Amino acid sequence: MITIAVDAMGGDHAPRPEVEGAVQAARELGVRILLVGLAPELKKELAKHPHRGLPIEIVPATEVITMDDSPTHAFRKKKDSSAHVATKLVRGGQADALVSAGNTGAVMAVARFGLGTLSSVDRVALAAPFPTSRGGTAVLLDVGANVDSKPAHLVQFAVMGEIYYRAIFGTRRPKVALLSIGEEESKGNELTREAYSRLKLSSLNFTGNVEGRDIFNGSVDVIVCDGFIGNIALKISEGVAQHIAAMLKEALQSTISSQVGYVLSRKAYKSFRKKIDYSEYGGAPLLGVKGVTVIGHGSSNPLAIKNAIRVATELVRGGVNERIEQELATIPVPVEA
Repeated sequence: MITIAVDAMGGDHAPRPEVEGAVQAARELGVRILLVGLAPELKKELAKHPHRGLPIEIVPATEVITMDDSPTHAFRKKKDSSAHVATKLVRGGQADALVSAGNTGAVMAVARFGLGTLSSVDRVALAAPFPTSRGGTAVLLDVGANVDSKPAHLVQFAVMGEIYYRAIFGTRRPKVALLSIGEEESKGNELTREAYSRLKLSSLNFTGNVEGRDIFNGSVDVIVCDGFIGNIALKISEGVAQHIAAMLKEALQSTISSQVGYVLSRKAYKSFRKKIDYSEYGGAPLLGVKGVTVIGHGSSNPLAIKNAIRVATELVRGGVNERIEQELATIPVPVEA
């Protein structure tokens, strides 16, 4: 049975969503859950849910990393935090994967240095799924694990993203593209132009450059960029989605004149909200670390936690780390240290 260590104290509303989502995951996904955090609080919250016979255990931790903690302080000073203890469980083999909705920078630091990186990986990458207009999903990486990247790092991101996409979404040969300011090979800065030439030499299904507007149109599956650009794209997309949802809700409420119209419009609105709801995707995997790590949104609800556990489980079952090691070893270009 696959075992997932859940940082139960990380999210904005912890431990309520973490515990409820973990109970749902243990019941529906057939996985073993290790809830890591302040034991008295976890026991109290777990008692609110029917869990008799479910493979759920509490692993105590005495400290909590807050959203205000810097990654450096969290990693160096809070050694017995729930994130640290959960990471140690993965490193020691007691768990197969780590799930956390905590401080993203802190969790990345703890996972990266606590677990280490795969031998063939120079930089880890955070991969974020996006809904597309064609009803599918595109993955953008890196969305914040690195501020600066070299061309060889983008190639590694492309390989890791492609393997992740295959494991989670089942596409045998995903289309991979490079995020730039134009579709032509000559467009972009020095980083993207050099990365383009290297990606052409890879065995990936590389389709060339795409622009920011192409992230959502479903023309490609995996979109690669450096973490600085990726994080900006992610935050802008989240803001736009929330703004559109709010405007749509206001427009529907002000124009509906009949009960039938209200019911139909509300159904359409709920469908729209579900498509852009981050909780349906669970979280973003931190690719390249020795041990599967999935980082959820700070405001994750129980559904998001359950789906983050699902993603972690699928990555473990898919042998993603082993496949990353194998495929990076076949890249016919040198990788800078």
